[in-house]
Amino acid sequence: MPASPPVPRRLLTALRWPPGIALTAWAYVWRITVLHRREQDGTLSRDGPPPWPPGTDLTGVQQPADGTGALLHRTYLSRIRESELDAAELMARVRADPDVVAPGALARFHKAAGAEGRMAAGDEFLIRMPGPWDGPVRCVHVDERSFRFATLSGHLEAGQIEWGAADLGPPGALAFRIESWAAPGDRLSNLLHHHLRMAKEVQLHMWTSVHERVAKLCGGRLDGGIDIETRIVER
Repeated sequence: MPASPPVPRRLLTALRWPPGIALTAWAYVWRITVLHRREQDGTLSRDGPPPWPPGTDLTGVQQPADGTGALLHRTYLSRIRESELDAAELMARVRADPDVVAPGALARFHKAAGAEGRMAAGDEFLIRMPGPWDGPVRCVHVDERSFRFATLSGHLEAGQIEWGAADLGPPGALAFRIESWAAPGDRLSNLLHHHLRMAKEVQLHMWTSVHERVAKLCGGRLDGGIDIETRIVER
């Protein structure tokens, strides 16, 4: 199991937690985007993480077996109309700098390994988040319309997360998706995620905010809100 981050680092990142939670609560009050939420039981055969691409460096990776509590398979899906970018153009911009769609109050991407302005398998990012965790990740797959991260030691979660876009056919119509397969990274994360539900709501707000910013980056608008499906696999 990957080692936990040093206590001083956890305390330092914890200082950002209260203002981050306050900003999230404030944004919830004023949010106007429609969210369609579904939660149901899942199975490991259907909802387990995808296999690692050949040659993936698993050094320091937090896999679901390293985490605590239930595995969550979550999908955030939106449809965008009147987009000025196609799926490949959109993802090229996001790969060059994920911060272009990251909600600054909730998450910021810092490149820790790899060339700036591009994304390749093996690149690493440190995602600054409002909580007693930073979010270190490593890119394990990238193609023209998607990329996938693995969580590293010290992350809030243990598993994988993928961002992707697809052209829907009519001009200017896109689908954007964020999909994760992960368990809470440690016992504190499990408490905040599954029992108090605090971390779960912060995470939901963070990723749905990314969808809103993606639509803005495209010069389009969300069509019908954002669909969020959570499938829970008890272990």
